[in-house]
Amino acid sequence: MPVFPGDPPATLTPVANIDKAGYNDHEIKTYMHVGTHMDAPLHMIANGKKMDEISLDKFMGTGVEDIDIKPGSILLIYTGFADKFGKPDYDHNQPTITEDFAQKAVELKVKIVGMDILGPDQPPFPTHKTLLGNEVLIMENLTNLDLLLNENNFEIIALPMKLHADAAPVRVLAKLF
Repeated sequence: MPVFPGDPPATLTPVANIDKAGYNDHEIKTYMHVGTHMDAPLHMIANGKKMDEISLDKFMGTGVEDIDIKPGSILLIYTGFADKFGKPDYDHNQPTITEDFAQKAVELKVKIVGMDILGPDQPPFPTHKTLLGNEVLIMENLTNLDLLLNENNFEIIALPMKLHADAAPVRVLAKLF
């Protein structure tokens, strides 16, 4: 799974085996910002909402990848950079999303901005702060966005784990109409 440079990778370890214990069980250890995940406002905003404090209706909406952006949309940004995962330059030279772009997303009242990169910006994280400060959630490390390039009508369902935290792993689905 993609990991922000400097963060440790996630681990998944078997802790019980069906042959010996009668059941299978696993332990997962991870930072919240590993793999495909969603940032809640608390990630960059003091006293911002935690993931479990966000209404479920925020996690579903019409998906868009073009300029027809309506209030309540989930805006997806396809850069193609996910194809570089596992290659030496993946952790470097990532595309970024400008603070002006983030401000326009806020003005258009999108619910979520999702992208196929590690994150929209670098320290001091102005794009994160613009989006999350206006309760526009951020999804990072999306894959397969290229499959939606020629689709005009689709719904995004992005349900993060209900954690009392600044972010959470998320499973993202695109439902075509």
